Amino acid sequence: MPHDTNPAGDIFGGWLMSQMDLGASTIATRRARGRTVTAAVEGMSFLSPVQVGDEVTIYGRIVSTGRSSMRVFVEAWRRNRESDDITKVTHATFTFVAIDAARKPRPLPNADDAAG
Repeated sequence: MPHDTNPAGDIFGGWLMSQMDLGASTIATRRARGRTVTAAVEGMSFLSPVQVGDEVTIYGRIVSTGRSSMRVFVEAWRRNRESDDITKVTHATFTFVAIDAARKPRPLPNADDAAG
């Protein structure tokens, strides 16, 4: 939307990053079977601008897990509303940590337990 743009009319990178974080957190929360927090973002590079009216699609997948953490690789793609052409906009790896009710790190459940 226009209020998410810079003076040149392109979407703010911070808005796009927040959408990627939301998508990645959905993946992380499902894997953790509970609350997670974003701990880090690695390698964010903006490859192409997003313009007002573009459709943005976020794709992500878990690339590794630790005791309480996981890394989620995320890509963002854009499509102009009047075209079928798609363009990769950016990618990054988000690190999430599973936390308990006291907001302390907790172990991830076994992958078999998380798949259900």
